[in-house]
Amino acid sequence: MDTFALVVTIAVALFFTYTNGFHDSANAIATSVSTRALTPRAALAMAAVMNLAGAFLGSGVAKTVSEGLIATPTGKQGMIILFSALIGAITWNMVTWYYGLPSSSSHALFGGLVGAALAGASTVHWSGVVEKVVLPMVISPVVGLVLGYFVMVAILWMFRKSNPHKAKRGFRIAQTVSAAAMALGHGLQDAQKTMGVVVMALVIGGVEDQGDAIPVWVKIACAAMLSLGTYAGGWRIMRTLGRRIIELDPPQGFAAETTAASVMYTASFMFQAPISTTHVITSAIMGVGATKRVNAVRWGVAKNIILGWFITMPAAAGVAALSYWIVDLAFG
Repeated sequence: MDTFALVVTIAVALFFTYTNGFHDSANAIATSVSTRALTPRAALAMAAVMNLAGAFLGSGVAKTVSEGLIATPTGKQGMIILFSALIGAITWNMVTWYYGLPSSSSHALFGGLVGAALAGASTVHWSGVVEKVVLPMVISPVVGLVLGYFVMVAILWMFRKSNPHKAKRGFRIAQTVSAAAMALGHGLQDAQKTMGVVVMALVIGGVEDQGDAIPVWVKIACAAMLSLGTYAGGWRIMRTLGRRIIELDPPQGFAAETTAASVMYTASFMFQAPISTTHVITSAIMGVGATKRVNAVRWGVAKNIILGWFITMPAAAGVAALSYWIVDLAFG
């Protein structure tokens, strides 16, 4: 296998992780920044550190990505498929970041993998795609919405006799913890997805065998790039999550972050399912906001966000397929 092609593919995978970091940094900190629980730079620094820590907590999601979605041939064709998948994911990340749309980097990657595999006449494990990607994509936002609503209802009931000013001040402090938990879950989920892609590249290149443990250097590189991207910040998307869906107060921010973090830990450790942190935190914010009154949520903004969720996979798949045909024509 051409070593240069392997190095380039891994470099592109790490760049995808970087875009994932700045694209999804809003997931972990938008609510804390919007409620003024944390300053933007302090929140980004905290999220970067917790992303780094979260990347080392498990490998189940990485295994699902590297083995459960597509089967790529070894050699040049397999590397072209993987390279093209990453180009599709990166392109969609950049487009949605530009327009401030909190779409899923995870589903951009999955769409890219499927689109490139189909273009390269490779095998797609459709049962794995449905069970590990499509079903969690549908279920996790619903869980986030419903759970966020009931967590907020429970908070309102528990603190119904408290002094509102003191309660908000306490929840502003508590949000530091919930935001850290959210960032840790983001590292646990999203760093592992790129680890899975890098492992695929190493297997295609004949450097690793299928089923081998993830090399330590892969974990460090993916975690570091995700953290660097997170610290770079995704201000456009942060404004959408923190202000445009609903004006959050500290109790609502705490409820949304706690809900989203709980869903991510459950998906990672119990089901090894690569879910979207974007979908979960956005839906949790909607559920929390609906406790104030249903029309407190700007459903027009929410509708555009959800539409973007459904477009993400086919859009990234289309770009990846086009990239495959171009690269294959040039180098295949």
